[in-house]
Amino acid sequence: MNARHWAIILFLGLGIAKLPLEQHSTTTLRSAGALNAPTDLGLRENLGQMSFAASLGGLRSLVASITYLQAFAAFENVDWGKVDSLMTLTTRLQPNFGTYWDDAASRMGYDAASYYRYDESRPTLYRNRLYREHVARGIEILNEGLQRLPNDSKLHQRLGEFYARRLEPPDHVEAGEHFLLCSQNGGLKVYERMAAYEWAKVEDRPTQKRAYDILRSSYLRGLKLPSVIITLKALEKSLRIPPWQHIPETEGPRE
Repeated sequence: MNARHWAIILFLGLGIAKLPLEQHSTTTLRSAGALNAPTDLGLRENLGQMSFAASLGGLRSLVASITYLQAFAAFENVDWGKVDSLMTLTTRLQPNFGTYWDDAASRMGYDAASYYRYDESRPTLYRNRLYREHVARGIEILNEGLQRLPNDSKLHQRLGEFYARRLEPPDHVEAGEHFLLCSQNGGLKVYERMAAYEWAKVEDRPTQKRAYDILRSSYLRGLKLPSVIITLKALEKSLRIPPWQHIPETEGPRE
């Protein structure tokens, strides 16, 4: 064999010798959270070969940006199936970036759902079914995102909005839970009151009591807003709060 053949054999031998060391280093980095797990091989069917190779080579963020831009182009072309597919790829490539999950859910639960609801070229029953299916898809995406990012206040806020304003009929209990989690994880304090407003609509005494406790605490802190007072007065009646514990029927500054 000539020198070139010996060089190739030596190169392959060094590569094989390095494999155990590299595998050990990769496992250590992943366990420490310093390196992402490899992309699901099922993505190969959806990504081009170069994009797939780039995602395995540590350029997941770049590939995610590309699929995100492609999803926006599909959105402009009203191709909802392609939007969903591309946003799914984007969230798989960058699962720790909450904005991607929020956008993916909004494209389905708001944009696509509203598009089908007001598309008069389709029968009403079909339009309503497509609306419900796409709202459900938005909720599914948000729940999946929260499995990865359980403390993301924006995802809790969006899911609360979906349960309260997009789902038909609304799920006031779940909406309240996620509005409260939004507030508890760095969101605005108003979402704690929004949780109470949702729970006040439920004909369940323990749930209404949670609403009452939140709003009474807000009132005692000086937040004497019309919405707080009106809801508290209704809850006092529903929960049969003793008269001597009732708040005055006066309003403070409006929200």
